[in-house]
Amino acid sequence: MAESAPEAEVGVGRVSGALVAVAREISAVGGGAAAEIGADRLRLARKVSLLSHLLEEIAGFAARGGGIPAAAAAAEGEASSSTSSSAAAADPVARLEELLVALEAAKRLLLVGRGSPLPPSENASDTEGKNIAVQFQYVTWLLEKALAELPYEYFEISDEVQEQVLLVCAQLKRATEKNGIPDAELFPEIHDLLSCYEKELKQRAANESETLQIKNIVDGNHDLRETVMLIAKINGKSNEVVEELTSFVIERLEKAKTTNSLKFVGPDCDVVKKTSEEDKKSESLVIPADFLCPISLELMRDPVIVSTGQTYERSFIQRWIDCGNRTCPKTQQKLQNLTLTPNYVLRSLIMQWCEENGIEQPSRATTGWIRKSDGSFQEVSGDRAAIEALVRNLSSLSLEERKSAAAEIRSLAKRSTDNRILLAEAGAIPALVSLLSVKDQKTQEHAVTSLLNLSIYDHNKELIALAGAILPIIQVLKFGSMEARENAAAAIFSLSLIDENKISVGSTPGAIDALVDLLQSGSARGRKDAATALFNLCIYQANKVRAVRAGILSPLVTMLQDSANNGAIDEALTLLSVLVSHQDCRVAVTKVNTIPILIDLLRSGQPRNKENAAAILLALCKKDSENLACIGRLGALIPLTELTKTGTDRAKRKATSLLEHLSKLKVL
Repeated sequence: MAESAPEAEVGVGRVSGALVAVAREISAVGGGAAAEIGADRLRLARKVSLLSHLLEEIAGFAARGGGIPAAAAAAEGEASSSTSSSAAAADPVARLEELLVALEAAKRLLLVGRGSPLPPSENASDTEGKNIAVQFQYVTWLLEKALAELPYEYFEISDEVQEQVLLVCAQLKRATEKNGIPDAELFPEIHDLLSCYEKELKQRAANESETLQIKNIVDGNHDLRETVMLIAKINGKSNEVVEELTSFVIERLEKAKTTNSLKFVGPDCDVVKKTSEEDKKSESLVIPADFLCPISLELMRDPVIVSTGQTYERSFIQRWIDCGNRTCPKTQQKLQNLTLTPNYVLRSLIMQWCEENGIEQPSRATTGWIRKSDGSFQEVSGDRAAIEALVRNLSSLSLEERKSAAAEIRSLAKRSTDNRILLAEAGAIPALVSLLSVKDQKTQEHAVTSLLNLSIYDHNKELIALAGAILPIIQVLKFGSMEARENAAAAIFSLSLIDENKISVGSTPGAIDALVDLLQSGSARGRKDAATALFNLCIYQANKVRAVRAGILSPLVTMLQDSANNGAIDEALTLLSVLVSHQDCRVAVTKVNTIPILIDLLRSGQPRNKENAAAILLALCKKDSENLACIGRLGALIPLTELTKTGTDRAKRKATSLLEHLSKLKVL
């Protein structure tokens, strides 16, 4: 039943205030570096922080006295929403409460890993790491579900913020797919049963025989029981009720015969429908626990011993030490020294095991294996020892050594994908980010160019953003040498190929202003790099307005009038074609007197320029009779008619549409 108006207002106000508070706590937890809470959880915290504008608009809606009953809104034809179901729109407070539950679960998950330098699956025991993975997958799924069901039109959420939320949802979906989310039936089933637990459990007759039956079901489904308990805990259920709640959920799942079609494999909630052939394959090869690195939980290729006697994969323990840690990850004992002693005995045993099981054991110095973002492995080649030595030199006390190392890494990262992978694995990215703030401009230049070259490998784009590189890159863009500024602009373009980074870069104070300044006063190459970066950023709606406010139209008009440089005209038109998809930007473009310039390009521009000019004019004139009359007065009819005959296919379509609008205007 829909709430009355006062109840809805109070409900929205209460929940929206709680949402804002939880989001701030999550942002505070995610304020540290990846080494403090783990890269996966830092990514989750960043995604939640991107929802701040959504939560602010919901709070603003409540402050304005929002909360019209859904039934009344529907009667007025206002309750339908393209982004949510009618059921969701019927109870907006309940949808907000579901989002609050999801955010609170995310906060609990992040606090579990507070102070842990690596994701739990990488620095904890095998079971503990898998348990955290279950909860991480569930929280990601829960957030995506809650966001998808929000009635955005009910809360009067702006188009820009809706677009931002859609990007976050896409990121969450990719995260669940990348982490191998279990069968889609499992989480919704458990979630729904948890939601109705308190209500239904009270209604259930509690007698001795029923309790015995539940115990037998739980004992027979240990792995399912473990999964339900993990999800109950991340939902904030107290220890006192988790056991009974778990029994309740499993009983209902058993009654619904859900478990009959599912095979639960281990406490990591890896629920799949397997064939007998797949079962045999999965059981055919088990890596001995002693062969796995305690940090990465992967087969060691270059095992080394630290001062506490524990053995780790060299690259992972080296990265741990390079992050400033002076304790043993497994025992938490203080490291008496930082010497890494090769464990030749274990390495020999691993090589023997690999040979017996048909697994190739590469030479440490030239080849190795890394885990890709999709969970698969990729073999890479390169001199690991030399790369690790270079990365260590990035933290040298000598500026000359740091500069020399950055220059060499710049060259290595330019040469091959394998080098980009190995450099990132060796911890080069955070070390390079720290060099962006040094006063020596040549060192800055090498560092920012190294990051640009490393970002060519897609997975590194995310690592660079997680290392906090965006703000220092922008500082180099503002104050560095011209070459450093050019490469900083190119780096921003590369990083913003990831949708999440479009938001992060655009919302960073001074980022778009610095790119606009480079577009206006930079070298020829600098202007091109700035134009490319701005184009990519302006694919995201909110950045279009930011670019106009930063003064982008002035250099664009200048570029349009540069008849000697067809490349500049092409870049300016491409940028304008993106900007005019936003209403506020269309008004601004008209005010700077671009229409006469565009009509001149229809007459004398290159074919591609004519095409883009026609597309921009059409965007400016749709639903704007004043602009349409203006192009008629300026003599656009003849070049548009010519374009319908000789232009590209797209140019013909745009010109024809403009002529039709002009024809209707004359009739009126």
